[in-house]
Amino acid sequence: MTPPSGVVVLTDRLVARGGLDRVVAGAVAGGVRWVVLREKDLPRAERAALAADLRAILVDVGGTLIVAGPDPLGGDAVHLPAAGPYPPPTHQLVGRSCHNRTELDRLTTEHYATVSPVWPTRTKPGYGPPLRPEGLRKLIEVSPVPLLALGGVETPEQVTACIEAGAVGVAVLGALMRAKDPTETATTLINAFQEAVTPKPSKSRHGGSRPPRTGLRPTVPTPGGQA
Repeated sequence: MTPPSGVVVLTDRLVARGGLDRVVAGAVAGGVRWVVLREKDLPRAERAALAADLRAILVDVGGTLIVAGPDPLGGDAVHLPAAGPYPPPTHQLVGRSCHNRTELDRLTTEHYATVSPVWPTRTKPGYGPPLRPEGLRKLIEVSPVPLLALGGVETPEQVTACIEAGAVGVAVLGALMRAKDPTETATTLINAFQEAVTPKPSKSRHGGSRPPRTGLRPTVPTPGGQA
């Protein structure tokens, strides 16, 4: 299973404007293909039912639901906290939350990780200090796995800064959960990602632009992956 990239949505039903299903469906309509189900306070049966509902939204577009915690709730993709478990379970896709180099150095068979917080975040006020793009870049340089930037990512400019620092994507919670129009917000953030990863034409000696010398069309990562 391909690790997540592009714009990844983290759920929070308590702040989801108009309901979690509505927000996720809107984000998927805007191009999102990766969703991380949090909601750890729910009983397992309720959380599993919610996972089934979100998978139904993602299935028609080839999207993937990742479940926070070691229990995939009927799927095969999980996102683990920095505290454990170690070693990670052997699912098709395993990610982990990290915040510093020490936690990145503990990674073994994980396929990707998030690093946070890149910016101050309303979801976890006072959590940090924020890495900022410079700190994000330093962690990306030493990471053994692809990294998603998490924490306070709300604008296209922030998405661009994260991708230019080397992140394979951004994980977004508040900007989409609280969005009046999650489709429009998702589209805006994904467009910023696509623009950031699209190779820029090289400049000729006369100041004009020219296509890559190979003549091949550059490959641009999609905002999501196949389930």
